[in-house]
Amino acid sequence: MAKTILEIKDLAVQYVTDEAVVEAVNHIDLSLEQGESLGLVGETGAGKTTTALSVMQLLPDVSARIVSGEIYFEGEDLIRISPAKKREYRGNKVSMIFQDPMTALNPTLSVGDQIMEVILLHNRISREEAKNRAVEMMELVGLPGERFNDYPHQFSGGMKQRVIIAIALACRPSLLIADEPTTALDVTIQAQVLHLIARLKEEEQTSLILITHDLGIVAETCQKAAIMYAGEIMEYGTVEHIFNNTAHPYTEGLFGSIPNLNRKVSRLTPIPGLAPDPAALPRGCKFAPRCRYATPACSEAEVPVYEIEPGHLVKCLRAAPEGRSGDE
Repeated sequence: MAKTILEIKDLAVQYVTDEAVVEAVNHIDLSLEQGESLGLVGETGAGKTTTALSVMQLLPDVSARIVSGEIYFEGEDLIRISPAKKREYRGNKVSMIFQDPMTALNPTLSVGDQIMEVILLHNRISREEAKNRAVEMMELVGLPGERFNDYPHQFSGGMKQRVIIAIALACRPSLLIADEPTTALDVTIQAQVLHLIARLKEEEQTSLILITHDLGIVAETCQKAAIMYAGEIMEYGTVEHIFNNTAHPYTEGLFGSIPNLNRKVSRLTPIPGLAPDPAALPRGCKFAPRCRYATPACSEAEVPVYEIEPGHLVKCLRAAPEGRSGDE
């Protein structure tokens, strides 16, 4: 049996402003085993990054609050440990590749110093040893070690992303969170970065949460997938479940928006309408206003989660046993 490294239970996160309460994440459950890859997929504003920041314990103190839930990492609830303990595990046992490499690096420090910084923070070693390990990490991600003293402005976007990966992996974390690591990169560099993450993950047996809009990347990189919408997980299971036995109308809509080289169609089929305002979420199923299968019952009460096959969870009334038998 593989060891469960991360378990999120009933997590709800809100952002409080003077005008409204924004319900960013609404009572989600997730688990991740050692060495496993999970793709977190959804539109902008679905709550993917907030979920990642909750795991990292990097939510802004001023506006964000965890309303309910537990986040167990290696058996310890991260929400309830001391600030000192959080600093100890952050960057050491859990690391994050942030979305924009252009703004994630400090322009006043050399890239080598920035990699060294995290190594020195979590390891009792000399500066010389830390520098040697930083050079080793640079070369591991495909950057020449002699560029240790260069500054971020001297690197291309793809090279900056490699520096971010080197920083994230410098302490050989047990869990790596990659927040849309290829968004700002061209297609060729995207492929290189994804291949690099997959190779390093395999070598270090690191668990991975990959946040993305791209289901193709999930199919290539991940073993499990969670489809998020309006702060909720609408469908969860293995990649085979999601791709071969798609059950939620939102997941169907995402697949319908992807070009298919095997079919000749004049237009894609976009999901009609817009995602709801997280400060004024609709009652019942949050996807009902955009769903072609919606019935009055969908908007009356909270929709339960149904397990339609072992490990394949769907938050939709059509997934209820009576709904499935009706479809058949």
